[in-house]
Amino acid sequence: MDKLEPYRNIIRNTLAEYLNIFYANANIRNRAAFDSQNDQYLIISEGWDDKQHLHSCLIHVEIIYSKVWIQCDNTENGIANELVQAGIAKEDIVLGFHEPNVRKYTGFAVA
Repeated sequence: MDKLEPYRNIIRNTLAEYLNIFYANANIRNRAAFDSQNDQYLIISEGWDDKQHLHSCLIHVEIIYSKVWIQCDNTENGIANELVQAGIAKEDIVLGFHEPNVRKYTGFAVA
């Protein structure tokens, strides 16, 4: 069985948990933008803090050449270990937000 379809399900299920986050200090909600055809998975935070509109990427994960690339992770604890606990092999996860020369020290894939 191809590992990518289970990986896609793990990514969707793990990221979906972030849709239920409640922000006490601002009227913000998280929204999912999942594109399984192009293997792009994002959680976008959008809302208002008083009169200021907020719109940012909370999480961006994509699959590139059978590796799970975490391109953006603005969560408190990071999602890489959550993905590992859910069944994605550590050697298949790249912390894309780290510089390439730093990745070898992360314990995850370098590319």
